[in-house]
Parts: sequence; structure tokens; C-alpha cells
Amino acid sequence: MNKTLPPLELYVHIPFCIKKCAYCDFLSGPAGREEQKAYFHALLEEIRNLPDFFGEQDTHEVVSVFIGGGTPSTVDEHWIGEILDHLKKKFRISPDAEVTIEANPGTLTREKLDCYISHGVNRLSLGLQSPREAELRMLGRIHTYEQFLESYTMARTAGFSNINVDLMFAIPEQTREGWIQNLRTAAELRPEHISAYSLIIEEGTPFYERELVLPDEDTEYLMYEDTADVLAQYGYRQYEISNYAMEGYRCRHNLGYWKRTEYLGIGLGAASLYDGVRFSNTRDMKEYLQKSKSPQDIRKDRTKLTVREQMEEFMFLGLRMTEGIREDDFEEQFGITLSQVYGTILDKYEKMGFLEQSGGYWRFTRPGIHVSNSILADFIE
Repeated sequence: MNKTLPPLELYVHIPFCIKKCAYCDFLSGPAGREEQKAYFHALLEEIRNLPDFFGEQDTHEVVSVFIGGGTPSTVDEHWIGEILDHLKKKFRISPDAEVTIEANPGTLTREKLDCYISHGVNRLSLGLQSPREAELRMLGRIHTYEQFLESYTMARTAGFSNINVDLMFAIPEQTREGWIQNLRTAAELRPEHISAYSLIIEEGTPFYERELVLPDEDTEYLMYEDTADVLAQYGYRQYEISNYAMEGYRCRHNLGYWKRTEYLGIGLGAASLYDGVRFSNTRDMKEYLQKSKSPQDIRKDRTKLTVREQMEEFMFLGLRMTEGIREDDFEEQFGITLSQVYGTILDKYEKMGFLEQSGGYWRFTRPGIHVSNSILADFIE
């Protein structure tokens, strides 16, 4: 009789896109068909050779699968279908698992969408970023707003009833009024989920090398508050620092990250948390292609988390959720009360008005969210 292990999430990395955006520092880039073909063969080999993670008598139930990138929708759909077929053979995937694929407007066809659905994909994440043509060009996006609308409509017609739309704010020369209009434009389409991120200038990106006229700190603060206020008018509830959903459509895969559900990353550079160990695959494509048949040989940066490190992760990941962290969950996991370990820090920020306690939960206040990074650093030794 098989023993049921804790639930597991899967992440599959597709490192290809048509063109790097000006702000992007993800492990991705353009590639020809032969390079893509070689990568997918290696990816399938990695999946086939994963049993070293699972004992013969043990079984995880996979509760979510996320195919990200890069832009997975740039590649031939039959490769996506093969990946999903191999995952079903290798893992016990829950009948109601959330299966997401990321896509960019201008890269989707009805054939691709039909293929995704036929292989079990039930959630689509569309990278819009902005409905304004000037902003799209400035960000280096490959699509127009009209192409986004075509892709969105096509996805609805194909049968997708769970769609996320990505938006970006605090981008160069953006005004507060312009951002509010962007929010309304997206919300009026009624996607089930909206992710709204502020621009972060990362070293090594084209934006890092440019002199950009960005909204000032006060304006960015107001843009963030506007996001929750405007989206609430359309029925979206903020459940995480950057994510908003209609009732019943919170992204389960993202929630799993914040709640430290174990996850296995498959593909180039993919990160994992498994059996108390954090590790990631090699970021070197040549090494990945050569060694993917031996998954243990491509694992890098292995870190066996101490109990203290697990506590720290519980805090700085869990506090990203607007519902916060549950005191009883902390005690159940670690056998000690939250106040015994972090009482001094919690009291400090509660008195400052940045944290609040209610119904057995600790969470950020609205002012606390805006200084969350410095507060979360206090929970790390």
C-alpha cells in the first residue's frame, strides 16, 4: 500500500522567447527551432529519470503544474503536449490540479490553445503589461494591445475560464491617472485574476543602462494603493502583495510558494524545495543538454534548511499573503509558539502600526506593506 506524502507542485521552465524585453532579467532568450528541439528532448529525459526523488512505496499528489519562462507559447504546441503527457506518466496528478501556462499576445493560435486544453491546461496567464501602445513599445514588448485582445478573445472562445492578466506600473513616464486607466481597461475585460507588479530595474538589463524618468516614490505609493482600490470596484480581492483575484480564483501555485508547499522545478535553472532541501538546476544550457538524463548531476546550490531557516521562510514568505500567517500553523510545524521566537519583532512593528494581529493571524497593515522588505529582513538572522 502506498504512503501518501505531502502535496507537491511542479514548475517547468521553457527558456525561449521571441525577444528579450527591456526590463527582463529572467533566464530566457531567442532560439532557433533546432535549439528548441534539443532542449525539449533534454527536458523529457530529465522527467523520465526523476524516480530518484521518490521511493517505490511513496507517492505525492501533484496539486499544481506551472509552465513558465521565457514564453512557453512561442514553441510548437506538440512539445507542450509531450511534456504534460510525460508528467502524467511520472506523477500522480490530482484530478482538480491547477495547470497553468504562460503566454504572450501575438504568439497564440487556436491550434495551440486547443492543444493546451486537450492536455489538461486549465489556466492561462497572459502577459499584457500595458494596454497603451507607447508603453508597450517602451517596455520592448513584441505585441500590440489589439493583439492582446485577439489572444484574450481567442482563449475565451477556446474554453479557458481561468485567465490571469499581468500588468506593470511605475514604468518610465507613467502617470498615476494613466495607471488607473490601465487598471480599468484590464478589469473591464473580467479576467479571473490580475497580477500587478511595480517595475524593478535589474542590473544587466537594457533599462539598467538607460536614464529613465520614473514616477517618484510618493507617486508609486499612490499607484499601489490605487491598484487595490480600483480592482476592488470590479470584484477583485487582493490576496498577496501583487496579486488580485475574483472569488475562487486565487492562484494555487503561487499560494503554494508562500505557504512553503514542496515543489520540484524541471528544466534549465528551475528551482526546487524538496524534503527540506532547496536546490536549482544548472543555468548552463550546454551542461543541461549533456546531463539532463542524470538529474542529480544538474542539481546546484543544494541547501539543507535548518529549523531556524525554515522558520525564517515561514515568516518572510507567509507574510506576503494579505491574510498573513497563522500562529497555530507555526506552532504545529515547529513545536514552539510564534511569540517565543519572534515576539519581540512582532510587538515592535505592531506598535509602529506596520503589523496587526487578528483572529490568530499576523499580517501587514496597509502602511506596513509599503515597507515590507525592510521588515521582512528583520526575521532573518
